[in-house]
Amino acid sequence: MTKLHVSEMEEIAARHPEIFRTSLWARFRMPLIVLAAVLYGVYCWWFFAIGAVLGNANWSLAGTYLADWVSYEVRPEIRMDDHGTMKIVYPRFSPLGENPNPDWLTAERQTVTRTIEVPAAARTTAPKSTTSFMAPGAALGSAAAEAVTAAPPATETRTEDVVTRAEVTMGRSTRIEVLPGEVTVQHGDERLRVAIDGSTVTPETQPLPQWATQKRPGEKVVLSFGIAGWAEIEPDEVSIRKRFLGWANFVFDTRSPFFDKSVSEVFSLIAWGDRIDPARSNLSLAWNNILYNSEWQHLDVWTKLLQTIVMAFVGTVLATLLAFPLAFVAARNITRSWISNQLTKRFFDFLRSVDMLIWALFFTRAFGPGPLAGMSAIFFTDTGTLGKLYSEALENIDDKQREGIKSVGAPSVAVQRFGVVPQVLPVFVSQALYFWESNTRSATIIGAVGAGGIGLKLWEAMRTNSDWENVAYMVVLILIVVFVFDGISNALRSRLIGRNHH
Repeated sequence: MTKLHVSEMEEIAARHPEIFRTSLWARFRMPLIVLAAVLYGVYCWWFFAIGAVLGNANWSLAGTYLADWVSYEVRPEIRMDDHGTMKIVYPRFSPLGENPNPDWLTAERQTVTRTIEVPAAARTTAPKSTTSFMAPGAALGSAAAEAVTAAPPATETRTEDVVTRAEVTMGRSTRIEVLPGEVTVQHGDERLRVAIDGSTVTPETQPLPQWATQKRPGEKVVLSFGIAGWAEIEPDEVSIRKRFLGWANFVFDTRSPFFDKSVSEVFSLIAWGDRIDPARSNLSLAWNNILYNSEWQHLDVWTKLLQTIVMAFVGTVLATLLAFPLAFVAARNITRSWISNQLTKRFFDFLRSVDMLIWALFFTRAFGPGPLAGMSAIFFTDTGTLGKLYSEALENIDDKQREGIKSVGAPSVAVQRFGVVPQVLPVFVSQALYFWESNTRSATIIGAVGAGGIGLKLWEAMRTNSDWENVAYMVVLILIVVFVFDGISNALRSRLIGRNHH
């Protein structure tokens, strides 16, 4: 290969300048594209006010929500009364059961005797002879009824067990001491004292530490301790929200006879213990308690998850069965009628142009909430999408096989069966499997708008804004199902494509 001299290259460039002349667009194309991308990014930053959104975002609140996914809260309330004493109250369905006595909440108690006024009900006496049958209870004549006399209030002596001091340990360096009319919080090296008088909350420590907030003077003070939990100091009570890692009562709820028992104790009861319920074995009772756990509702969650799987499977199968023959009508090289091609393709466009979520809302209104609405939404959307993909695959087949079968005088049905279907069947099945796996995720989303399945239950748990551990449980189940179906779908597609190549 002869290398050209510089003078020869210059001579060629002089004879053919159009070859070596670069256009203005070619020279500045890349800088212009980069500049356009930068300007578009700046415009989006300004239009959506991304800087303000990031600046005003409550990142600590986001961390609290994430912590709620993997933890649970115990929520005692220390309430003040008018006699300078207190009482500790737990919610009806506390994770600690009916008789909570945690070691992180200590209380000093004493027995007091009080005299309490009990107002007596007013007494009304009326002679039977003066009662009117025309208007029962109405008086007749001047001597119809006696004057109503208000009885003097009665007194009652009661002996009560009250709390005079309570201390809550929120963490290694965080303690909340509650006395009648005063709350003292020690968090690390910082101390906060708050006075409460039944109507206002007055912090005595100013300015407030970063972990304490009060929107307006006299209102409640909110204390945030990160993963350890938080608390609220109100004029007449102190609400504690102590957080623990894990999912409380995941196997047995507080009403189960197996609640708060170790694994060995549960096993011994099931294996050789006396029957707790004479009507059934301990194993049957334990399994029933797990399924009908009132806090986690395992049976209901699993049933809704199965509904989601069935919705995705049935919707995808029906869409595949309808899209398969319609794709032959839409393919120009299979059906030579322009009108048939266009009508079928526009039908596909109509079905897939409406989002699956919109179809789900429509069918929920038509059929009512339930899996039927979800299956119909998947069926409609996938029929349009699969029909378009199938018709395009048919229009790109190799006509040699079809022509060879035609040459031996085979009928049209045989030509399609042996000349077309073998070429596109692996592609059709592969795409159907992908949509089945994808629809398992989509069925969760459309379930949230009333189309049934676990999506609706997930949305109900999120709306409470307090059951985030239940949300995490359902999300984990959905992820497991998606991972399993993704693996199955990939394996089947690989075998089909591999077999086709061999």
